[in-house]
Amino acid sequence: MACQSIENANFAETGYSYTLSLTNGKYKPVILYCLMEYEPVRFNEMQRYLGKVSDKTLSLHLKELEADGLIIRTAYNQIPPKVEYTLSQKGQSLMKVLDQLCTWGIENRPASKSLDNSTNETTH
Repeated sequence: MACQSIENANFAETGYSYTLSLTNGKYKPVILYCLMEYEPVRFNEMQRYLGKVSDKTLSLHLKELEADGLIIRTAYNQIPPKVEYTLSQKGQSLMKVLDQLCTWGIENRPASKSLDNSTNETTH
């Protein structure tokens, strides 16, 4: 990396800042991950996947992701109403980054503790 002066730097003007602004929030990264793995996904399926999230919160995050061009909402004209969410082309391009985060997490997560406590030897 090149060493640059921070005097005139503005984080808000960086590509990193823009990416964070699109994925900022407790549920947005998880919504995108869910769509990467399981699309198309319906609202209720997404809600079950996320766990404890209110209808209002999930709806707000989905609307924001749609407004930012990362997901596509497809409503079918039928009774009962059916709505599915998929990644847009822009959203799919972001999945390369999320996939790298997944890989990093797998490679760097702490090893799980052994369930076998029969050997309590300490090695030096």
